[in-house]
Amino acid sequence: MLLIVEEYFKNFPARKKVAELLVELGISIRNSKLYIGDVDVPVNSVAQVAGVNRKIVYHTIEFIEKTYELRNIFERFEPKLSLAKVAPIMGWEVLEIEFKKPKYGCILEQIFRILSDTSCEIRQVLGEREGINGSKLIIILEKPVNIDAVGKIRGLEGVETITLHTSEMDKQKIVCNYCKVKYCPRKVSLK
Repeated sequence: MLLIVEEYFKNFPARKKVAELLVELGISIRNSKLYIGDVDVPVNSVAQVAGVNRKIVYHTIEFIEKTYELRNIFERFEPKLSLAKVAPIMGWEVLEIEFKKPKYGCILEQIFRILSDTSCEIRQVLGEREGINGSKLIIILEKPVNIDAVGKIRGLEGVETITLHTSEMDKQKIVCNYCKVKYCPRKVSLK
């Protein structure tokens, strides 16, 4: 998606910032107005967050609506719900996996097989390709993930980093920075 934005807005850096923000937040354009779902979004708010003036936002909307390909895409955007930030509060775990290569389709099957074999209950899965070089997968789990499963996933070819966010019920249980585990209820002694 961002490659399309890059192509159409390469000569308009300020408009490009607005278009990228619209893509990131799932803000659609219909009848010269901005929407999140059916909620009207003020142009002032978008301009402020994008770091541009309102005129740039209006020009971006006008350009998108005049360009058939862009209009066809931007009028269909919808916001996505991510439970990643609220999961630790709810007592769920968040497994964040970053990949070295953008093509991670083959690895997904292996990851889900590992989680399935350890009887993990998945609440939500979010994946996205971040530019050209990397991809990220976020898995919200209702119950604590088996630490052996995390090790197996880490060992898969193409996995760059794994971050495990666990329940914030007890923040005194912290594991070392080496493994990037945060607030782990299965505290490992570093003595």
